[in-house]
Amino acid sequence: MTEPTRTRVVLRPYASPLPLGFFAFVVGMVLVAGVAFGWLGTADLTTVGTIMALFVFPLELMSTVFAVLTRDTAAATTLGLYSTSWVTLGVLYALDPTQQTSRAVGLFLVAFAVVLIPLTVGAFLGKALLAVVLTVSVMRAGFQAAYQLGAPHWTDTASGASALLLAGLGCCAGIVFMVEDLRGSSGLVLRRGPARQALTDEPHDQFAEPPHEPGVRPQL
Repeated sequence: MTEPTRTRVVLRPYASPLPLGFFAFVVGMVLVAGVAFGWLGTADLTTVGTIMALFVFPLELMSTVFAVLTRDTAAATTLGLYSTSWVTLGVLYALDPTQQTSRAVGLFLVAFAVVLIPLTVGAFLGKALLAVVLTVSVMRAGFQAAYQLGAPHWTDTASGASALLLAGLGCCAGIVFMVEDLRGSSGLVLRRGPARQALTDEPHDQFAEPPHEPGVRPQL
């Protein structure tokens, strides 16, 4: 009996979009921290919003598109949520440079934090470093939501401190994902399960999938 013929589908290789997404994220978080700590005054808010909408948003959106093309659903969902949140907050800054609090923005941030929670839980099952970034992101969104809904000013300061921490974590994550992609090593991101197998499996293992699944790693 002859062995069945195995068909392999070769797709166009894409670079990992995660370093670009993280580095754009860092720039945005530095601006958010600058607003929260008063480093940037009312006169700067229109410029801050413009930078968020014209610099941070397009890069995050590009990262989202390529995360979809590389078939990493979790990364694409996370980057997509952040990309549109940047343009939303950027437009609000540009339209309302008086920096007034808004219950609508507060409710938006509450919902944003809530939808990040399942992504955070899922990230702990695959990429622990990404999960740490998302955990702090949930905290920052929660602090800022509380401030927008009328909580004391210290919640705005806590949001700024969280943004600075996120800028540092995002910079580290961007470097780590870039180095990992260059070296093909999975240790730096603290991968688990399928996320670890995506870089550690032998080539024949990655092709041992049903015919409808192309022989590519399904996670970045």
